[in-house]
Amino acid sequence: MRTVTAVAHRGDPYRVRENTIDSLRSALQRGADAVEIDVRLTRDDVPVLLHDETLKRLWEQDRPLLSLSSDEVRGLTSGGVPTLQEALKSADDGRFMVDLPGRANARAVRRIVDVIRDLGADERVYYCAGAETMLAVRAADPAAEIALTWTTLAPPRPVLLDAVRPRWLNYRFGLVDRGLVARVHRGGHLMSVWTPDTRRSMRRLLDAGVDSITTNRIDTLCALRRV
Repeated sequence: MRTVTAVAHRGDPYRVRENTIDSLRSALQRGADAVEIDVRLTRDDVPVLLHDETLKRLWEQDRPLLSLSSDEVRGLTSGGVPTLQEALKSADDGRFMVDLPGRANARAVRRIVDVIRDLGADERVYYCAGAETMLAVRAADPAAEIALTWTTLAPPRPVLLDAVRPRWLNYRFGLVDRGLVARVHRGGHLMSVWTPDTRRSMRRLLDAGVDSITTNRIDTLCALRRV
């Protein structure tokens, strides 16, 4: 029987604040196969979990992350923004899709990859982002598992696929139909999608044959998989 990978988007954000340790744990407890986390660097090059460039939306602190040290981030959020190291240690067996938002440069990518490697977490981490960032990941870790995020129906060029060597192609769910899934599979890749949150959308994608779904409602997806 085909098994669809259930990926929790930033943890369990409808119950617990996104990209926090409690949110990651909640998602895993509700059946997630993996948790998607957003990783950026602080001013002193510590990888932390934060999607936005600033602390404003989640933590009511209108401060750019890159202007703050990791200690300052900890103080401004009362420890709520975990480091990547803390996140990986919080779930020993948990699998993580590490999203690198924005345009992470090669130095930042290498720092993040090095932290994951130093923790021995390579086997339970895979990476997603656009082509430029994934090229940097591939350069930093020739063995990395990659989900290349793609936002158009035009297929990635073969030269790009040869350079990135993704296992997954990662599409916005609204673009996906049976024909696109079949094309991705014919190319030898797995199909991952983001971020459907309704039962109707999830059912459509399951019927289309996708291999992985990233959602904010992980319990809904896990329940549909059991039907």
